[in-house]
Amino acid sequence: MSAAAQNVAAFRARLRTLLRFGPGSPETAPILLRQGRIYLLPTKPGIALGVILVVMLVASINYSLSLGYAFTFLLAGTGVSSVLHAFRNLLQISIQCGRVESAFPGGNVVFHLLIDNPHPQRRPSLRLIGGLAGQKGETSFSLAPASRSEIQLALPAVRRGVLPLNRTVIETRWPLGLVRAWSVIFPNMEALVFPTPENNPPPPLPSSGESLTDWGLLRAGNEDFAGLRTWLETDSPRHLAWKVYARGGEMMTKQFSASGGGDLLLNWDDLPAELSEEARLSRLAAWLLQAEHAGQRTALRMPECDFPAARGEAHLYRCLGALALHGTGRIPP
Repeated sequence: MSAAAQNVAAFRARLRTLLRFGPGSPETAPILLRQGRIYLLPTKPGIALGVILVVMLVASINYSLSLGYAFTFLLAGTGVSSVLHAFRNLLQISIQCGRVESAFPGGNVVFHLLIDNPHPQRRPSLRLIGGLAGQKGETSFSLAPASRSEIQLALPAVRRGVLPLNRTVIETRWPLGLVRAWSVIFPNMEALVFPTPENNPPPPLPSSGESLTDWGLLRAGNEDFAGLRTWLETDSPRHLAWKVYARGGEMMTKQFSASGGGDLLLNWDDLPAELSEEARLSRLAAWLLQAEHAGQRTALRMPECDFPAARGEAHLYRCLGALALHGTGRIPP
């Protein structure tokens, strides 16, 4: 990008800050579009029509054209009428927060907004535009008379963490496209972007047909020594059989099993020390997904929180949410 283009972009950013429309912080639902928060500006076709009307009016005055006056004011009246219809297309619309669909990086998080049309007139040609630069999403919709509609707004999930909906624009250019009417809303909604699961992670999960004890997994409950196996680079140093190695034997890893339960414990502290923080999160995410796919009960132990052994979609979501929130200073519910 050239220096001139950068200067123009910086000027536009400062101008948007100075002319910030709408709220600057999350709003409490329901959000009602009253008269004072609906803005209108002419579009490019609207500006072109205005220029044409001025030329037509000057020509009608110079040449005393009665039909010219009539046609000019007819077109002007049509333009003014479109302003009123665009404004009324947004007036008294009410927005409430719905559910949120989280995602992994590379996918889309989906925000569900419940939008009410309390009047007996249809609201056509509406559009929602949300997100920040590089993460914008938009959706077009119409509202039936006196009804509530669930509108989905998808935003790209770029990186792990919390993705708020932020300031969102609801706009219309109905009926003629001469005027853009819009309002800025700030729903108090946020989604979680889970860590990217590691491809082909090492054990602890066994392959099909093998038991969990074959891998020496830690389980919720009593941990009993079950034997030794060959040491792998991905094994935790805490499970290394140091006495065997000190006597000149090969490096072996201790295996543990429990007498009952069969619950898998995924412990942050048991991961290899050389793994980075994001690599640890990716490995734990992959293990959680594999465990859920295999129908295995899992417990998760993180520096911020612990989750007891369970299975199911709700448990998987809570555990992945804890991974997404790691390092943000927030404790998952």
